[in-house]
Amino acid sequence: MARVREICECLEQLAPKDLAESWDNVGLLVDCGAEVTSVLVALDITDEVVAEAELQGCQLIVAHHPVIFKPLRTLARRDVAFRLVKKNISAICMHTNLDAAEGGVNDVLARLFEVENPEPFGEAGVGRVGSVEPTDAKTLAALCQSRLNAHVKLADAGKPIRRLALIGGSGGSMLADAAATGADALLTGEASHHDAIDARAMGLSLIVAGHYSTEFPIVPVLADHLSRRFNGLRVICSRRNKDPFSYLQ
Repeated sequence: MARVREICECLEQLAPKDLAESWDNVGLLVDCGAEVTSVLVALDITDEVVAEAELQGCQLIVAHHPVIFKPLRTLARRDVAFRLVKKNISAICMHTNLDAAEGGVNDVLARLFEVENPEPFGEAGVGRVGSVEPTDAKTLAALCQSRLNAHVKLADAGKPIRRLALIGGSGGSMLADAAATGADALLTGEASHHDAIDARAMGLSLIVAGHYSTEFPIVPVLADHLSRRFNGLRVICSRRNKDPFSYLQ
């Protein structure tokens, strides 16, 4: 059996805490101190995910989004952190450090879209950019829809795409950073109406595929990493962690 802190140390080797943005909250956020025989890996820690962890006999949840983000002033029964402690389930969360890490969220995204020699971009080196087989924005958007099982929006700048920038989650604010790398398109999870206008004005196609869809691919990668590092540890990918949005057909 592994201890919670042993698993935390393993994950911090993959995504060091010093890669996290200064405003972020990462690491062992709920420590119940129990020995761990089973781990649930998820993107978010919600009530449904806590219930799933309890049902599966998991003593630990490893997630991307922090279960505690802002400082807690109160703690009530309805709070997910309270429920974790009550059920004796610890939580390790890796957020912007996992975005920036080698082999993390954005490297996984780059592999999915066959980006050659991906390099970090942006102030914190969070995004990835590199060459792709020449294509057009509509074809790339359709590929994104298929590979990520995503609902995709496209602002088409109308030029061939040979260099692609990617950032999972909320990346609309990084348009200028992407353009500065010579990218022809930015693929991200969230961007605003005005981001789309700005992108087209820059000559940069913008493909928006949803926060959940662009980050979820890291979940099975994390599960595989833990399974390889801890012999005998049962590692489960969450089935109850879903995109919080539903989409009209």
